[in-house]
Amino acid sequence: MSESTESTNSQKKGRPTPKRKEAEAARKVSSLAPASTKAEKKRAKEAARAARVASRAAYMRGDENALPSRDRGPVKRFVRNYVDSRRSIGEYFLPIIFVVLIFTLIPSPIFQLGSIALMYGVLLISVVDGFFLSRRIKALAAERFPGGEFKGIGMYGWLRSTQMRRMRMPKPQVKAGDSI
Repeated sequence: MSESTESTNSQKKGRPTPKRKEAEAARKVSSLAPASTKAEKKRAKEAARAARVASRAAYMRGDENALPSRDRGPVKRFVRNYVDSRRSIGEYFLPIIFVVLIFTLIPSPIFQLGSIALMYGVLLISVVDGFFLSRRIKALAAERFPGGEFKGIGMYGWLRSTQMRRMRMPKPQVKAGDSI
């Protein structure tokens, strides 16, 4: 026998080799073992909840660092304030649709046709208003922020104008009728 095989035989590990099933089970248990106690988990959960509440409150206030990228920047803030400072037919579209729905349930063709005509009329006026609002926003933004990026701000403003005022996020920071 060679010298290397003798040294390996004399140094036995003193226990049998574990079965594959046992080794895999030991690995799974060690990797999935809880890293903390119940109290630590509860504290972490409460801290995460408090952070979410604070982040949402900052978003609702319009804090720049809490806004998603689509709402960030001075140009977008200007668009939001401009749209919030005026009334538009688009913000009344949803309540008008509700009235149209009720009128279509009345079994009179006059009410039904009238309500459908009202719905399409308001939709058409809303689209036309959105077109002119978009052009006006782009012109004002180019005037106030020369050399800025204005891609998509017209649609951004129009979509905001079609939301009911109290449902807008972030919340309006100016009142209707204020000058911008």
